[in-house]
Amino acid sequence: MKFSQRDLDGAVRAGVIARETRDALVAFLEDGREGAPAFTMANVLYYLGGLIVIGAMTIFVTDAWQRLGGLGHLLIGAGYGLAFLFMGNWLWKGRGQRVPGGILVTAAVCMTPLVVFGVQELSGWWAWDEPGMYEDFYRWIKGGWFFMEIGTVVAGLLALRRFRFPFITLPIAFCLWFMSMDLTAVLYGPDFTWDQRKIVSLCFGLAMLVVGYLVDRRTRQDFAFWLYLFGMLAFWGGLTSLDSDSETSKFVYCCVNLLLMAVSVILQRRVFIVFGALGVSIYLGHLAADVFDDTLSFSFALSGLGLLVILAGLQYHKHREAIEEKALCLLPAAIRRTLPRYR
Repeated sequence: MKFSQRDLDGAVRAGVIARETRDALVAFLEDGREGAPAFTMANVLYYLGGLIVIGAMTIFVTDAWQRLGGLGHLLIGAGYGLAFLFMGNWLWKGRGQRVPGGILVTAAVCMTPLVVFGVQELSGWWAWDEPGMYEDFYRWIKGGWFFMEIGTVVAGLLALRRFRFPFITLPIAFCLWFMSMDLTAVLYGPDFTWDQRKIVSLCFGLAMLVVGYLVDRRTRQDFAFWLYLFGMLAFWGGLTSLDSDSETSKFVYCCVNLLLMAVSVILQRRVFIVFGALGVSIYLGHLAADVFDDTLSFSFALSGLGLLVILAGLQYHKHREAIEEKALCLLPAAIRRTLPRYR
């Protein structure tokens, strides 16, 4: 249930709570939501402008950038990064405009791969293999990108120490996701197999989810969203792409996705139920296409199952709090105290 400040004012007038309690509660809630995205025209323009800037200087680079050379990449990356950082700090500290300020600081962090790439071009030092053009950073898996990703993660963590803005975790989580792929080339060399990449992605994604959970426990603002999202991309992507010839392993895959849906209820994170539902749908598609291809009744049984799921959703919506409370009561008390919802 959601409450507005008008509801709290009404509670004060009705004598339910004291005005001092209302003021303290509003201050507490505003502190927890500070920097959180709100669907206002100003915030939409802030984020849209920030994404355009970030995309223009990172994802949407063209072949023309290669003519700049290492020094050009370094100067442009450092110049734009310092300019974004200066403007972001001025808006954050001087004007109290935390949303546009935080977005500009995020843009500054996103310039780190270009800076590192320029330094490596000038020095000629590539730890594993020379990856090619900068625009290929967003296209190909290569070990040469590893230090660009490490540098971005470090720059993002340093920015978070000064600017407590959740959106800064986007480039951190994004580069960790890329690292989950490029780490395969680092560990196994350029001739890695796809099976090795799948295993590394699965393990790295699981580690990201654990880190997201630990961050979620310790912060009131939502610094864990991007870690959960990109962690699930790495973990679920590696899990789904694993080759399996046995029905038992495919059934285990379905059970893992059902477990993800249960985790979504416990942690109150929709990203788990989205990927879990996709996984269950993939398993049901496998049953329809390969196992029960010649069984006419399967489609009717599956449609009946879908209706039961919808009815279950209706019951869950009606008794959500009671169901979630009972589900949490099944967990040991020591685990319940560690859940983010109890922070």
